[in-house]
Amino acid sequence: MAMTDPIADMLTRIRNANTAKHDTVDVPSSKMKLAIAQILLDEGYIAKYDVVENGNFKTIHITLKYGVDKNDKIISGIERISKPGLRVYAGKEDLPKVLGGLGIAIISTNQGVVTDKKARELAVGGEVLAFVW
Repeated sequence: MAMTDPIADMLTRIRNANTAKHDTVDVPSSKMKLAIAQILLDEGYIAKYDVVENGNFKTIHITLKYGVDKNDKIISGIERISKPGLRVYAGKEDLPKVLGGLGIAIISTNQGVVTDKKARELAVGGEVLAFVW
């Protein structure tokens, strides 16, 4: 059966692996998922990611990041905002702040997939994909 929301699947895999205290998680690859993984890496929520080719398809191999021990999670929460059944858009004036600026909002703009802070710098709005804190 076809997957209706691949981004939600990626975020759920990361959330579940983080809750189960796994070191790594594998996600089927796409350009959007690679952009989201790059944002998570740049913002310090994951340790690294690699693209692995398995035959005809590619997989993103994400290494999760923890604090001193695995009980100190770097990703406290990750939530999909805009869904296929209800898209959520924000103009440049209405960009959301996650936990008063402690978290990030991942936004798909015409300048690419960026964080809420970068979207404010570029003065662009777009589709609010996810919140991470």
